[in-house]
Amino acid sequence: MTDPSQPSIVNAVEEKIVDHAIVHYMSDHYVAISGAMSAGDARQHLLDHLADNHIPPQIYIVDKDNYLKGLLSVKRLFIEKNTELPVSSLMNRNFIAVAPEQDREQVVEMLGNYLNGPVPVLSHAKLIGELGEREIAALLRDEYTEDAQRQGASLPLDEPYLSTSPWRLWRKRISWLMLLFVAEAYTGTVLKAFSNELEAAIALAFFIPFLIGTGGNSGTQITSTLVRAMALGEVSLRNLPAVLRKEIPTSFLVAVSIGLVAWIRAWILDVGLQVTLVVCLTLIAITIWTAIVSSVIPLLLKRLHIDPAVVSAPFISTFIDGTGLIIYFEIAKLIMHDLS
Repeated sequence: MTDPSQPSIVNAVEEKIVDHAIVHYMSDHYVAISGAMSAGDARQHLLDHLADNHIPPQIYIVDKDNYLKGLLSVKRLFIEKNTELPVSSLMNRNFIAVAPEQDREQVVEMLGNYLNGPVPVLSHAKLIGELGEREIAALLRDEYTEDAQRQGASLPLDEPYLSTSPWRLWRKRISWLMLLFVAEAYTGTVLKAFSNELEAAIALAFFIPFLIGTGGNSGTQITSTLVRAMALGEVSLRNLPAVLRKEIPTSFLVAVSIGLVAWIRAWILDVGLQVTLVVCLTLIAITIWTAIVSSVIPLLLKRLHIDPAVVSAPFISTFIDGTGLIIYFEIAKLIMHDLS
């Protein structure tokens, strides 16, 4: 049984909300009954309203105005021996619900902690739909797809990839690429500022791609892990100390492991002990700095209600490029006598 007034409610809601809202995912194929109905009548009502062979795991108990009062497990209904017992005595009054105007991301985060059957959709406490198994799968798929596209420094596509024109792909990608291009410009500014140091020790230039590449790759790993953990509701800004206690030692171990490779590479290039020491120390510093930046920024943006997936891997890499170069040359000035 569905509420006859539901279409007008849904249409009114749809006029006010965005494409990511739950109203665009919810289904109106649910069974709702009055709390005064007996268990026996409820069983027959359910059987009479089955559209196919699929039996819903729960039915909704509503009043005459379609306000949701509770949920009734179908299993609980059919094992009840007293067929005259009103279903209101069998229903569960503790349930989770979503609103039609809620953003998809909020609901996905909530479902990360609760995913135990269909979820009712309420408008001002009135039942207007539900998120069933297929609807939940669809919104999870769409949200994860959007996050993946944002992490690739591209606005999410509104239609399947093969149906998207080159012009629309350009529009989705160019804004981020232009922003990253402008941000990357400061990397060249840093190189120009330290041009004298590069001229004095040209061997320093050999390791620039290696160092900033390591920082960018490390940042990508950390950011991707944290964004996923936040989507599952596992971490938030209050967990920042715990995140840093985990990521900084991990990054130190990563730096020491890669540092051995860097030392071997420096020995092969025969750049001298000072440059080798500069490279190894910079690798440790950049990797730990990357861990801090990649841990703090996504959590902070989440607290500011900004999608952390926007902090894409290219954005983190671009930021680490410039700051990593500053760290590199400052360490070089401290260690190499020719640059003092």
